[in-house]
Amino acid sequence: MYLWIKALHVISMVAWMAGMLYLPRLFVYHVEAGPRTPQSETFKVMERRLLRAIMNPAMIAVWITGLWLAYEGGWFRDGWLHGKILLVVLLSGCHGFLAASTRRFANDANVKSSRYFRVVNEIPTVLLIGIVILVIVKPF
Repeated sequence: MYLWIKALHVISMVAWMAGMLYLPRLFVYHVEAGPRTPQSETFKVMERRLLRAIMNPAMIAVWITGLWLAYEGGWFRDGWLHGKILLVVLLSGCHGFLAASTRRFANDANVKSSRYFRVVNEIPTVLLIGIVILVIVKPF
């Protein structure tokens, strides 16, 4: 069972990260399209579906399977896992920020620039790099 849960964890992580990297990019294009345009309405649908159908379920699956794996592996005392959990909490916070941004775009209430969302787009990448290093290298 352990390997099946691990496979589901990795699959869920890949799906979640795909959304975490794509949604801010959609925001860049959405800002450039302007509010109340046909393109804006298309972006609203794309953003909502990405968040609800892919990102939210994937994040939940990552947390459930990850905590199960940590328990089964007996890793809750390991420093690398503490670091990983901290970074996943930060990634989850970023997810929440993106969800709130999706709601703002849906209400035509976004006030941020495309440049802002280009920078935001880099945050999940930096967190992912840290998470992968902690899991693979286990530096502490």
